[in-house]
Amino acid sequence: MSVFTHLVAQLGGLLEPVLAESATAAAIVLFTVLVRLALHPLSRAAFRGATPAAGCLPVLLQLPVFFVMYQAFSSAEVGGAANELLGHRLFAAPLGARWTGALEEGGFLGAQGMVFLGLFASIAVVAAWSAVRGRRAAAAASEAAAATGGAGAGGAAAGGAGAGGVGADRSAGSRSRGAAGSRSGGPAGVRSGGAAGSRSGGPAGARGKAAAGLPAQMSAEQQEVMRKLGGVLPLLSFGTLITAAVVPLAAGLYLVTTTAWTVAERAWLQYRKDRTERETGGAVRSSL
Repeated sequence: MSVFTHLVAQLGGLLEPVLAESATAAAIVLFTVLVRLALHPLSRAAFRGATPAAGCLPVLLQLPVFFVMYQAFSSAEVGGAANELLGHRLFAAPLGARWTGALEEGGFLGAQGMVFLGLFASIAVVAAWSAVRGRRAAAAASEAAAATGGAGAGGAAAGGAGAGGVGADRSAGSRSRGAAGSRSGGPAGVRSGGAAGSRSGGPAGARGKAAAGLPAQMSAEQQEVMRKLGGVLPLLSFGTLITAAVVPLAAGLYLVTTTAWTVAERAWLQYRKDRTERETGGAVRSSL
């Protein structure tokens, strides 16, 4: 923890000529950004779904950092010496202060209370942004699942029609051989009917089933449950407000910074993915 306090103190010293008493608060934000930059490759891998554990690693690796941040602004002593970080402020509120203490100092709209209200408002904006994006993603996934299920059913019907075509052509070929005694009509009918049926029906049905995948096997009730979960889960991001209300102000700054980074990072990665898909689709259409 002494290494962390030393690093934050050094960053705060660099920013002090510009930000005065709020330099340490800005140093915490800068430190959080550096941590998230180091974890960006893992976040990118999690977004692409490279490995099952990739989505958990960025969160798990941040837990020790948050714990150290919490302890650094909760302990009066660090390494046997007085904790110099506790004397630093964000405007009127000490970085080691909690919301309950701010309410005792000047009330809900006091000098310290206003700092915490600004922090809570920032977290609420980020949480609302995350909830809106989460609901849009859930709605898009639900529509894609429904469309894929319909395509799978259409492919299966095409496969059945192809199989029926094979039987019909074979019957026609055998009847023509029996009636006319021709050696060329029957086999030609079998070959043409069988080839046409296998080309049009069989692969189409297989492609439909492969494209359908798991969503095609989901019932209407299961899809409704997934839709409801997609609408509720994004609201869990508002739980950060509760955490920020009970931890020191410095830890709250870390929370709002890392949460905002997460939402902005996913929005950027999604934008790059959509742009790549549009460019790839345009290249394929132009080649056709």
